[in-house]
Amino acid sequence: MSQTPSPTTGSRYGVRRLCGLWDWPRSSFYAQRKRQQAEKPRESRRPGPQPKISDRELAEEIRKVLKASPFVGEGYRKVWARLRAKDIRVAPRRVLRVMREAELQAPTRAGHAHGPKAHDGTIITERPDEMWGIDATSCLLTSGFNATIFIAVDHGSSDCVGIHAARPGNRFEALEPLRQAIPASFGSYEEGVALGLALRHDHGSQFISGDFQDELDFLGIESSPSYVREPQGNGCAERFIRTLKEQLLWLRTFDTVEELRQELHEFKVRYNQQWLIQRHGFRTPASVRDDYYAGLAEAA
Repeated sequence: MSQTPSPTTGSRYGVRRLCGLWDWPRSSFYAQRKRQQAEKPRESRRPGPQPKISDRELAEEIRKVLKASPFVGEGYRKVWARLRAKDIRVAPRRVLRVMREAELQAPTRAGHAHGPKAHDGTIITERPDEMWGIDATSCLLTSGFNATIFIAVDHGSSDCVGIHAARPGNRFEALEPLRQAIPASFGSYEEGVALGLALRHDHGSQFISGDFQDELDFLGIESSPSYVREPQGNGCAERFIRTLKEQLLWLRTFDTVEELRQELHEFKVRYNQQWLIQRHGFRTPASVRDDYYAGLAEAA
């Protein structure tokens, strides 16, 4: 009624005039109108121009992406990148919101407070084959025995250059990722072939042993140990091991070391060819390496 125009003046009566005539506080009027509006079901509508794809359709596309992905637990950034590959152009924040509303986000672990870091620099290199990181983890077989897994990761392209499983995991088995990676990256396995390459490792007994260090000297690899009790210094290898656990070791069981070894090599290929790296613009590790050496060939 407040919006009704007066037949004599043509102007609206207004809330203030009507409340004065009825001797009714305006605050009560607005409170009652707010309650009435809250009781009416309103259709959720995005303000501004409507997108080409609705939230419901986007949620279905996200489900398809998550189902088709060879990995589990991918976050909204990688989902956004895979949607772009399907020519579905949406904002990353919208993908995050839709995944939250549809409960499609992977569960995350709560962090904890850290003290001052002894390692405050960067371990990322500008090109492949400048620094590799090597580390080890373990996997419990169905037989009840533990198998040791050794991995080597490039700090520049983030690709897995070598992976191996053995029981027991001694210093000689720890060299197997290098025996795989050196011929593939440098063409042969001979004295001084890997000059200019540094190897980041922790203070595990296999990596600081005399036999392991002598092999590094033979190949021309510079030993680069990380700080004691500072896993951040070997973060590239640590991050790959986390991915390996989340995408394979925690999802499968293995009867024998040989079965585990075969699955590790298949995962290495799948990771290098299909895993998306955010700092590389959501490209795969293999494409980063190939693009770098293709650029060197063109420059030559």
